[in-house]
Amino acid sequence: MNVVVDTNIVAYYWLPGAHTESAVSLRRHTDEWYVPTLWRSEFRNVLARYLRAGVIGLAQASALIRSAEAELVNGERDVDSVAVMDLVAKSACSAYDCEFVALAKSMGYPLVTEDTRIVRTFPETAVTMDDLLAGQ
Repeated sequence: MNVVVDTNIVAYYWLPGAHTESAVSLRRHTDEWYVPTLWRSEFRNVLARYLRAGVIGLAQASALIRSAEAELVNGERDVDSVAVMDLVAKSACSAYDCEFVALAKSMGYPLVTEDTRIVRTFPETAVTMDDLLAGQ
């Protein structure tokens, strides 16, 4: 099964934490992960927070971004701006979040996210890692 994943799922997969086990399981049980190109900037921001907090060093941050970019490059897609703005107009979600929703809708794949606002607002498109894995 192919899925669209948001940047938090990407971060959970590459950065050890409470959701890492679920993210690794998701990666094993899905085929291709798709992401809007926005994910790169968002993931860099996550790494910047970890770097500034002293959780990781510059070398590790650089290695993580290279690894993530190499694995996701074939799944990167541009998103239609009009579709994003349509979703923004119909919800309280940010344009950033709506990029992931718009991509999932356009591709016909579920959006995997742990963001409860997105799951509540777009239940026909968005699903948590545990719910997706339980349905397989």
